[in-house]
Amino acid sequence: MRHGEFVSCSGEYVDEVLAVFMPSGKSYTGLDQIEIFCHGGRRVVQVVLEQALVAGARPAEPGEFTKLAFLNGRIDLAKAEAVAEVIAASTEASLRAGRDHLTGHYSEYVSRLRSDLLAALADLEASIDFSEDDVAQIDTVVFANRLQVIHNAIQQLAATYLGGRIVREGFRVAICGRPNAGKSSLFNRLLEHERALVDPEPGTTRDYLSEWIDLGGFAVNLVDTAGLRDAGGRVEKQGQAKAQQIIERAELILWVVDMSEPNWFEQAGADLKAFSEQTNLIIGNKLDLVVDGCSELSTEVLAVSCVTHDGIQEVQSAILALINDMMPDLTSGQVVTSARHKRCLDLAADGISRTVSALESGESAEVLAFELRQAGDQLGEITGQVYTEEILGEIFSRFCIGK
Repeated sequence: MRHGEFVSCSGEYVDEVLAVFMPSGKSYTGLDQIEIFCHGGRRVVQVVLEQALVAGARPAEPGEFTKLAFLNGRIDLAKAEAVAEVIAASTEASLRAGRDHLTGHYSEYVSRLRSDLLAALADLEASIDFSEDDVAQIDTVVFANRLQVIHNAIQQLAATYLGGRIVREGFRVAICGRPNAGKSSLFNRLLEHERALVDPEPGTTRDYLSEWIDLGGFAVNLVDTAGLRDAGGRVEKQGQAKAQQIIERAELILWVVDMSEPNWFEQAGADLKAFSEQTNLIIGNKLDLVVDGCSELSTEVLAVSCVTHDGIQEVQSAILALINDMMPDLTSGQVVTSARHKRCLDLAADGISRTVSALESGESAEVLAFELRQAGDQLGEITGQVYTEEILGEIFSRFCIGK
């Protein structure tokens, strides 16, 4: 580390700085690297950068430093993607998942699965190359069982993506129901501030409102949707169409009903038939207006009052319980958070399944070897043992500049 003055190319004093030289093999990128530490003022940083460009440097491409780290063997591809995960982390769960991937346990596990698969492939190819020598031929039953163990492990890892996607992208909650049931009021109570306009007139919400909250360390995306009914004008109808799209993409539907209305329980049951395949919770609102008690309530209904705030904490707890039910062991370091990794795992598992089927139907060893090689390449794409420029472009284009 050196202390000195940063001067412009014309010799003008710019700032008092520190600079450090990092030799190749010891730097983040694996190349010779210099870092300059100046004061944090916006204009100071801008001038230092401008003068570096005048002197012959060029701006880095998005993710270029991390891409160089991968290409120079400093990190594998899964770790490179974990850098972006850590930077983008907005909750404790997403930060923990990114950190765990950076430790390398996830990469090591995927590499071990690939090694097991390539070992099976090597035995198969040996039986092809030395079929006339004294090399033992493979036992088809034993070999199929061997492949099935690897297949099951890959599928189990892929299954963690349900929770891993929620950790990385958030848990989507659609607040739905008929007009004037109190959807926007519930939205405000869960946000803990008045974000949505509330009015007794039905159809106030014409478009959806979307906000994020941190619930128990998880990012939860709350979406307040337009009330669903047959009536309404053209604009309200457009809002209802958007509401339907949001509902289809949501992990959870909070169906809000007005408990002060007669036959609300039967009405909610009829409405929810259209969403029977999605996870939903019935939120019985306006508890403060219910005079005769709630004899119709069951374990399927959470009673709340958005006026008195009664029951809001129970709704939060219910949402968090559903999220935790979907979560894999986040401390294992073996959680898939990337859609790309999930696709590679699925393709690898499919390739092994085709190999087992081909083995049972008596296909040639050459056909089996081709399928296994393809499956091994899919696993290799996760860690970067196998890659193309197209894969690298897809990954690093999503990075920030300077990372």
